[in-house]
Amino acid sequence: MAVFESKSESFWRLIDKKAGIKQIATGFALTGGPVFSRLGFLYFSDIPNQKIMKWERGQLTAFRENSNKAIDLTFDHQGRLLAAEGGGRVTRTEKNGSITVLANEGLQGPNAIVYAIDGSVYFCDLPKSRVYRITRQRSGVGGAPPKGEVQVVAETPAPGGVALSPNQQQLYVADVKTRIVKVHDIDDNGRLGTGRDFAAIRADGLKTDEAGNVWMASSGGIYVYSSAGQHLGTINTPEAAGNCCWGDGFRGLYITAQKSVYHVPTLVSGTRTF
Repeated sequence: MAVFESKSESFWRLIDKKAGIKQIATGFALTGGPVFSRLGFLYFSDIPNQKIMKWERGQLTAFRENSNKAIDLTFDHQGRLLAAEGGGRVTRTEKNGSITVLANEGLQGPNAIVYAIDGSVYFCDLPKSRVYRITRQRSGVGGAPPKGEVQVVAETPAPGGVALSPNQQQLYVADVKTRIVKVHDIDDNGRLGTGRDFAAIRADGLKTDEAGNVWMASSGGIYVYSSAGQHLGTINTPEAAGNCCWGDGFRGLYITAQKSVYHVPTLVSGTRTF
């Protein structure tokens, strides 16, 4: 099977036909939550082994042991690591290595997270069937508990991934039970509208690019849809894809897939959320 499967000529404006997919690390129990730092390294989760791994120029080290089943990762504007921890909380790792708990009350298994440009955070809790928002007063620059709020902004059977549109006015939510990705308008207060069906696909991790396309990790690979909901093409991965993130300069795609991490060059830049 070819690495790239085009459904539209538009796909080749996003991916170089001559590019390939490269495995950069392997041998893990189950990878997830990749995020690439502006400082030039990649973090990702080895979920069952409860580790957050760091990959930098081919060198692999453990950034955090006993990660409380951390699944999805992102950064805030200060470069501090945010983690959706399957053990029941959302945390921020401070510059000195200490951990601030941003949300934990009533949570069961946070599994997906995205940082918004206004300093707020959206995250999913799959077992609770909810999408939450942590207000910027709690999570943003200068924000810390007990300030601010943790709000329920949507309910869906099994939320598996979230991503913001480039203009930060919509939030995409993937549900692994209904096998539907929905898009919600975000109001001026950061809350979500009812949501409408965007794509009929069982997706986990989601990312968007500057052109508004949505890159969705699924069992067959990374499925790329236009902002209008048209399937543009697929990156077929050797292992089932669970999540993805933009690389250096928000260009290029890192993919966590089962026991491995892969990289694919891109011709488009990703949405900058931190």
